[in-house]
Amino acid sequence: MNKRLSERVMNIKPSATMSLNAKTKMMIKEGKDIINMSVGEPDLQPPLTASYAGIQAIVNGQTGYTPAAGLAELRESIAKYLLNERGIEYRPNQIISSAGGKQPLYNVFQAICDEGDEVVLPSPYWVSYPEQIKLSGAVPVIVRCDETTDFKMTPEKLAAAISLKTKAVVITSPNNPTGSVYSEDELKAIGNVLKDYKNIFIISDEIYDQFVYDDKHVSLPFIFPELQDRTIITNGFSKVFAMTGWRLGYIAAPLDIAEAIASFQSHATGSPSTISQYAGIAALNGFDQSMVEEYKKRRDLLVGGLNQIQGIRCAEPNGAFYAFPNVSRFIGTTFEDQKIVDAETFCQLLLAKQHVSAVPGTAFGERNNIRLNFAIPKDLITEALKRIENFTTQLAIKV
Repeated sequence: MNKRLSERVMNIKPSATMSLNAKTKMMIKEGKDIINMSVGEPDLQPPLTASYAGIQAIVNGQTGYTPAAGLAELRESIAKYLLNERGIEYRPNQIISSAGGKQPLYNVFQAICDEGDEVVLPSPYWVSYPEQIKLSGAVPVIVRCDETTDFKMTPEKLAAAISLKTKAVVITSPNNPTGSVYSEDELKAIGNVLKDYKNIFIISDEIYDQFVYDDKHVSLPFIFPELQDRTIITNGFSKVFAMTGWRLGYIAAPLDIAEAIASFQSHATGSPSTISQYAGIAALNGFDQSMVEEYKKRRDLLVGGLNQIQGIRCAEPNGAFYAFPNVSRFIGTTFEDQKIVDAETFCQLLLAKQHVSAVPGTAFGERNNIRLNFAIPKDLITEALKRIENFTTQLAIKV
């Protein structure tokens, strides 16, 4: 073991999605014709009002430190957004802004978890959840969810996973990587389990909240107001406002949790970029609904095409901008004498042979699936489908 590093850091796995995206960009730089469906990033532009607000902040010299929790105007704007869009009332001092969408979640686990606590985590999950939980000293308790429930955790599975050590439950809707969205009835069933556990927090990751295609997004505290005092909502500007590089996220939480997170953050990152905060205020004034309509068309194109390829099946995602097709019928087959042992091998060969970059489901706790981002132009989706089919037709699928 490398004694120069802490065991805590040595036990952390690097982000598979970030590593793959870096490799993909390197291949593109080398001149290879890569279709990048691996990155969790929208291809559309931020609202012009947000960009202009950021520029104006620079011109006006509004570039100094802000309070660790963020500008009062931003926190007020977020509180109004949550009331208008989600029907949930928060005071501005219950809102803490942070540097990007990852930081709020990291802050939450650090604020509420002690060594040996357990956090119930449905699988498939976003790649950073388990590592962030472990960094807090807690233990992720994985609840495997499959296609029979649209990759969503049932109340029965949740109840079975809860123990005396459970500190929190993570609910992600819409989900990354599956695109699954919990319906109001499904959240009610989850809430009915959790209402009897007075000491368990609910971490509601709503980073894709506006990207819901065939239903509507609902927050758990809206359905169960009595759970609001134990629910911590995390969200940000990266996905729905296409502001990934601006690095701006936030939490909405009970006051004692919000104050603790502000204190923790003051010693970690401090406030997020002041310029980004002014841009965020402008972005909240209006979400571009045309983004949802455009991504719905791309979803239909990709999922429809995938289900036409022999050996692949793909459930229709109701949210986010990912498809999560099952490629299990190709596991165990060979390509040019190389055996496909799991989705990771499948993705490696797909990238090497057909220049399509996809994320293996193993990064999300699921060995039989791959994640494809459909937030790319439609002509690239069509070309990617051709390349995927060219690849799979060379494999002898299992009957």
